[in-house]
Amino acid sequence: MADPSDLDVAYVAKLARLNLTGEETCLFQKQLSDVLKYAAKLREVDVSRVEAAAHAIPVFNVFREDEPRDWFTAEQALSNAPHKANNLFIVTKVVE
Repeated sequence: MADPSDLDVAYVAKLARLNLTGEETCLFQKQLSDVLKYAAKLREVDVSRVEAAAHAIPVFNVFREDEPRDWFTAEQALSNAPHKANNLFIVTKVVE
């Protein structure tokens, strides 16, 4: 892991096109340094006997079964549509 003093917050802010004040740069440098020190501290913990897991607690599938059922007809779904054609919704173009 990089040494916190090696990370140049002002340079990263410039790359991200962020206009940081000198105070903000110093604050973020200290905060980033604290985060990296904490991450380094976590690396010292012995996890060799801990089983790998994606979640801290067991997670079960809580979704219902996918069963077919009666739903709206095309006419019902389109009944309030302001613009429609050929059983389809007509919407304004949002991507050029």
